[in-house]
Amino acid sequence: MARNTLMAAIGVLAAGALLTASLGWYRVFSYVAAIFILAVVAGASTEHRGSFLEPYTGLIAGLAGMFLAGLTGIWLLWNPDVTSYTYVLGVPMPTLVYFGLLWLAPAFAAIYYSLIFDRIGGEPIVDDIIDEARDRQRDAELPLAPRKIDRTTGTDGLDGTADVEGDDD
Repeated sequence: MARNTLMAAIGVLAAGALLTASLGWYRVFSYVAAIFILAVVAGASTEHRGSFLEPYTGLIAGLAGMFLAGLTGIWLLWNPDVTSYTYVLGVPMPTLVYFGLLWLAPAFAAIYYSLIFDRIGGEPIVDDIIDEARDRQRDAELPLAPRKIDRTTGTDGLDGTADVEGDDD
C-alpha cells in the first residue's frame, strides 16, 4: 500500500470516527477508532523499504489482536442496564478486560519492543539504513540540493566573476 493510499485511508477512518460518534453509534465508533489508531501506528513504517510493516509487523499485529479482543470483550460483557457484574480481582469483568487488553497489554508490548530494540534497530542496522539513505540521496535529484554544473567555468581573475563565454576579454 502506497503512502498516499495509507494517508487517505487514515483520513477516511478519521471522518468515519467523527460520523459514528456524532450519530451515537458508540460500538461502531470504538472499532473505527481502534482501526484508526492501528493505521496511524502502521503509517510510521511506510518510509521503510522492503516489507511494508517491518520491523513493526509483530507489534501492529499484536495491537490489532489486543484491540479487537478488548473491544469485543467490553461490548459482550458490558451493558448499561446491568447493575451487578461478576468481579475478578475485585474489579468488574468489563473493566478488567478494558484495563488489561486496551491499556496494560499495549504498555507491555511497548516495553517488550524497547527491550528487543537492539535486535531490530541496533547499531549495525542503523548504520546500514543511514548508508542506504546517503546512497539514494546521491542518486536522487532533491529539490533543495545544490545542482552540479556540468560545464567547466573559469574566472578572469579580476573581479571573481565567471567567464561564461570563454573569451579572455
